[in-house]
Amino acid sequence: MGIQMKPEMFEELTHYCNESDNGEDDRRRAEILGIGGREVMVAPGAIIRVPDKSKIGSRVFIGLYTYVNGPVTVEDDVLIGPHCSLTAGHHKFDPATQAFTARTNNDYDNSIVIGRGSWLAAGVTVTAGVRIGKANLICAHAVVTRDTPDYAIMAGIPARQKGRIDPETGEYIWFKEGKE
Repeated sequence: MGIQMKPEMFEELTHYCNESDNGEDDRRRAEILGIGGREVMVAPGAIIRVPDKSKIGSRVFIGLYTYVNGPVTVEDDVLIGPHCSLTAGHHKFDPATQAFTARTNNDYDNSIVIGRGSWLAAGVTVTAGVRIGKANLICAHAVVTRDTPDYAIMAGIPARQKGRIDPETGEYIWFKEGKE
Protein backbone atom coordinates (compact mmCIF):
# COMPACT_ATOMS: atom_id res chain seq x y z
CA MET A 1 0.00 0.00 0.00
CA GLY A 2 1.47 3.38 -1.00
CA ILE A 3 1.75 6.49 1.10
CA GLN A 4 -1.45 8.49 1.15
CA MET A 5 -0.64 12.14 0.52
CA LYS A 6 -3.06 14.99 0.88
CA PRO A 7 -3.78 16.68 -2.46
CA GLU A 8 -2.35 20.02 -1.22
CA MET A 9 0.93 18.36 -0.19
CA PHE A 10 1.12 16.53 -3.52
CA GLU A 11 0.65 19.82 -5.36
CA GLU A 12 3.37 21.50 -3.29
CA LEU A 13 5.79 18.60 -3.86
CA THR A 14 5.08 18.61 -7.59
CA HIS A 15 5.69 22.36 -7.68
CA TYR A 16 8.92 21.93 -5.70
CA CYS A 17 10.27 19.26 -8.06
CA ASN A 18 9.29 21.00 -11.27
CA GLU A 19 9.11 24.74 -10.75
CA SER A 20 11.11 25.54 -7.65
CA ASP A 21 14.49 26.01 -9.34
CA ASN A 22 14.99 29.67 -8.47
CA GLY A 23 17.59 31.56 -6.46
CA GLU A 24 15.54 31.99 -3.30
CA ASP A 25 14.52 28.32 -3.07
CA ASP A 26 18.00 27.11 -4.10
CA ARG A 27 19.57 29.16 -1.26
CA ARG A 28 16.98 27.88 1.21
CA ARG A 29 17.73 24.26 0.26
CA ALA A 30 21.45 24.90 0.90
CA GLU A 31 20.63 26.34 4.33
CA ILE A 32 18.43 23.37 5.25
CA LEU A 33 21.24 21.00 4.20
CA GLY A 34 23.72 22.87 6.42
CA ILE A 35 25.76 24.45 3.62
CA GLY A 36 24.08 27.84 3.39
CA GLY A 37 25.43 31.25 4.27
CA ARG A 38 28.25 31.08 1.74
CA GLU A 39 26.13 31.89 -1.32
CA VAL A 40 25.66 28.18 -2.00
CA MET A 41 22.67 27.20 -4.12
CA VAL A 42 21.18 23.71 -4.38
CA ALA A 43 18.66 22.87 -7.10
CA PRO A 44 15.69 20.53 -6.56
CA GLY A 45 16.40 16.83 -6.18
CA ALA A 46 20.10 17.16 -5.37
CA ILE A 47 21.37 14.73 -2.73
CA ILE A 48 24.41 15.90 -0.78
CA ARG A 49 25.87 13.41 1.70
CA VAL A 50 29.29 14.72 2.69
CA PRO A 51 30.82 14.12 6.13
CA ASP A 52 32.23 17.66 6.44
CA LYS A 53 29.84 20.33 5.16
CA SER A 54 32.59 22.97 5.49
CA LYS A 55 34.26 21.35 2.46
CA ILE A 56 31.62 22.96 0.22
CA GLY A 57 33.02 26.36 -0.75
CA SER A 58 31.41 29.74 -1.38
CA ARG A 59 29.44 30.72 -4.49
CA VAL A 60 28.81 27.07 -5.42
CA PHE A 61 25.82 25.89 -7.45
CA ILE A 62 24.77 22.23 -7.31
CA GLY A 63 22.38 21.30 -10.11
CA LEU A 64 19.13 19.42 -10.44
CA TYR A 65 19.23 15.79 -9.29
CA THR A 66 22.97 15.78 -8.69
CA TYR A 67 24.40 13.22 -6.24
CA VAL A 68 27.39 14.11 -4.03
CA ASN A 69 28.49 11.39 -1.60
CA GLY A 70 31.48 10.82 0.69
CA PRO A 71 34.57 12.91 1.34
CA VAL A 72 34.08 15.48 -1.41
CA THR A 73 35.56 18.98 -1.44
CA VAL A 74 34.01 21.57 -3.72
CA GLU A 75 36.15 24.71 -3.81
CA ASP A 76 34.81 28.24 -4.34
CA ASP A 77 33.03 29.44 -7.50
CA VAL A 78 32.14 25.97 -8.82
CA LEU A 79 29.13 25.21 -11.02
CA ILE A 80 27.86 21.63 -10.99
CA GLY A 81 25.24 20.96 -13.63
CA PRO A 82 22.19 18.70 -13.48
CA HIS A 83 22.38 14.94 -13.07
CA CYS A 84 26.05 14.85 -12.06
CA SER A 85 27.48 12.14 -9.82
CA LEU A 86 30.42 12.66 -7.44
CA THR A 87 30.87 9.47 -5.43
CA ALA A 88 33.99 9.23 -3.28
CA GLY A 89 33.42 5.68 -2.05
CA HIS A 90 33.33 2.44 -3.93
CA HIS A 91 32.74 -1.26 -3.41
CA LYS A 92 35.45 -3.89 -3.47
CA PHE A 93 35.29 -7.49 -4.59
CA ASP A 94 35.15 -9.83 -1.60
CA PRO A 95 36.61 -13.27 -2.41
CA ALA A 96 34.71 -14.80 0.52
CA THR A 97 31.30 -13.85 -0.92
CA GLN A 98 32.37 -13.76 -4.59
CA ALA A 99 30.56 -10.44 -4.89
CA PHE A 100 31.20 -6.71 -4.49
CA THR A 101 30.07 -6.74 -0.86
CA ALA A 102 33.21 -5.25 0.70
CA ARG A 103 33.08 -1.50 1.10
CA THR A 104 35.91 0.95 1.23
CA ASN A 105 36.02 3.36 4.10
CA ASN A 106 34.95 6.83 3.07
CA ASP A 107 38.41 8.06 3.93
CA TYR A 108 40.29 10.82 2.26
CA ASP A 109 42.30 8.43 0.07
CA ASN A 110 39.13 8.16 -1.99
CA SER A 111 38.28 11.84 -1.73
CA ILE A 112 37.19 13.97 -4.65
CA VAL A 113 38.26 17.60 -5.04
CA ILE A 114 36.62 19.97 -7.50
CA GLY A 115 39.02 22.87 -8.12
CA ARG A 116 38.08 26.51 -7.77
CA GLY A 117 36.18 28.05 -10.67
CA SER A 118 35.39 24.76 -12.42
CA TRP A 119 32.22 23.90 -14.31
CA LEU A 120 30.89 20.35 -14.48
CA ALA A 121 28.31 20.34 -17.28
CA ALA A 122 25.21 18.11 -17.32
CA GLY A 123 25.61 14.44 -16.51
CA VAL A 124 29.28 14.48 -15.50
CA THR A 125 30.56 11.61 -13.33
CA VAL A 126 33.66 12.05 -11.15
CA THR A 127 35.01 8.83 -9.64
CA ALA A 128 36.64 8.25 -6.25
CA GLY A 129 40.13 9.66 -5.69
CA VAL A 130 40.01 12.28 -8.49
CA ARG A 131 41.12 15.89 -8.24
CA ILE A 132 39.66 18.26 -10.83
CA GLY A 133 42.12 21.12 -11.41
CA LYS A 134 41.38 24.82 -11.08
CA ALA A 135 39.04 26.39 -13.66
CA ASN A 136 38.25 23.22 -15.57
CA LEU A 137 35.43 22.79 -18.06
CA ILE A 138 34.23 19.20 -17.84
CA CYS A 139 31.99 18.69 -20.88
CA ALA A 140 28.56 17.07 -20.69
CA HIS A 141 28.43 13.38 -19.79
CA ALA A 142 32.20 13.04 -19.34
CA VAL A 143 33.42 10.40 -16.89
CA VAL A 144 36.48 11.66 -15.04
CA THR A 145 38.61 8.78 -13.75
CA ARG A 146 41.92 10.55 -13.13
CA ASP A 147 43.23 13.94 -11.99
CA THR A 148 43.04 16.86 -14.39
CA PRO A 149 45.40 19.83 -14.80
CA ASP A 150 44.37 23.43 -14.14
CA TYR A 151 42.49 25.21 -16.97
CA ALA A 152 41.70 21.96 -18.80
CA ILE A 153 38.78 21.21 -21.10
CA MET A 154 37.90 17.55 -20.57
CA ALA A 155 35.43 15.41 -22.54
CA GLY A 156 34.55 11.78 -23.22
CA ILE A 157 34.38 8.42 -21.52
CA PRO A 158 36.86 8.19 -19.97
CA ALA A 159 37.49 11.92 -19.99
CA ARG A 160 40.52 13.10 -21.93
CA GLN A 161 41.88 16.60 -22.29
CA LYS A 162 40.49 18.13 -25.49
CA GLY A 163 41.69 21.67 -24.94
CA ARG A 164 42.59 24.31 -22.41
CA ILE A 165 41.32 27.65 -21.20
CA ASP A 166 43.59 30.68 -21.48
CA PRO A 167 43.65 32.05 -17.91
CA GLU A 168 44.32 35.59 -19.18
CA THR A 169 41.56 35.86 -21.81
CA GLY A 170 39.14 33.04 -20.95
CA GLU A 171 39.44 31.81 -24.54
CA TYR A 172 38.89 28.09 -25.20
CA ILE A 173 41.85 26.63 -27.08
CA TRP A 174 40.93 23.29 -28.64
CA PHE A 175 43.55 20.70 -29.44
CA LYS A 176 43.72 19.35 -32.97
CA GLU A 177 42.15 15.90 -33.28
CA GLY A 178 44.49 13.14 -32.14
CA LYS A 179 46.83 15.55 -30.36
CA GLU A 180 46.67 16.05 -26.60
